[in-house]
Amino acid sequence: MHAAALRIELRIPDAHSLKEKRGLLKPVIADLRKRFGVSVAEVDHQDLWQRATLGIALVAPQAGQLQRLTHSLEKYFEQLDAVEFLRMAISYLEDPQ
Repeated sequence: MHAAALRIELRIPDAHSLKEKRGLLKPVIADLRKRFGVSVAEVDHQDLWQRATLGIALVAPQAGQLQRLTHSLEKYFEQLDAVEFLRMAISYLEDPQ
């Protein structure tokens, strides 16, 4: 088993309130869950209108599959119109074998 945690930093230029921010993030989070089968939550900047940090948990049977999924997620965020992708940090869970 291979696992990773991603920290995705986003800017949301069209949000002018926390309500607008949630309205823009909610469909993105739902799409991530449906399209990639990942666990995702907003983990930081909950009180800022135009910033968001998402935490995403990934699990795959092979390291190569985990790498492909990580790359696909990065491309997904780069192509979004409603949010600006700032950066992605990856933490890998090492298998203790």
